[in-house]
Amino acid sequence: MRSKRRWFLLFTFYFLLFTLCGCEAFVRKFTRKSKKDKVPVEMVLAPEEWKGPQMTKEEQYRQYFVFWQSWQDELINALTQNASQKKKFDCAQQAMKNLVGLRSLLNESKQKQLDIYLKQLVDLQNDIKSDIYGNANNFYRQNSEKLKMNISQRFSYSDVKNDIL
Repeated sequence: MRSKRRWFLLFTFYFLLFTLCGCEAFVRKFTRKSKKDKVPVEMVLAPEEWKGPQMTKEEQYRQYFVFWQSWQDELINALTQNASQKKKFDCAQQAMKNLVGLRSLLNESKQKQLDIYLKQLVDLQNDIKSDIYGNANNFYRQNSEKLKMNISQRFSYSDVKNDIL
């Protein structure tokens, strides 16, 4: 009987010991957490424009020229593969955007020379937009290739490096 009582007391002692001390994770799970006021997130009302590394005029010219060439090639591919009208129009628009950027870096005499090709590209862009079914894609492709060849010959960096502002 004594041994039963000893086991009972020992068991009760260990039970109370583990209950009162307990497992910390278990205790954390069932304790009430204090309610904290949520800190409001500050909204950016006036975004700041990040200015990246400044490029020289020559680097900008080369970048615009390469971008224009790639978009002009993309336009020629779109016309060759009979792509959607939206694709052809977007390519012409991006090529125009890069030529305008290129134009801003040139002096007046070269700008006037480039304006001729800009007008041709605008006309090509309008023709592509009005040709819903793409019946004249070959004609537009030939004009686009001619335009690319003329601009590449007359406005490559080596030809205009002295005319950059």
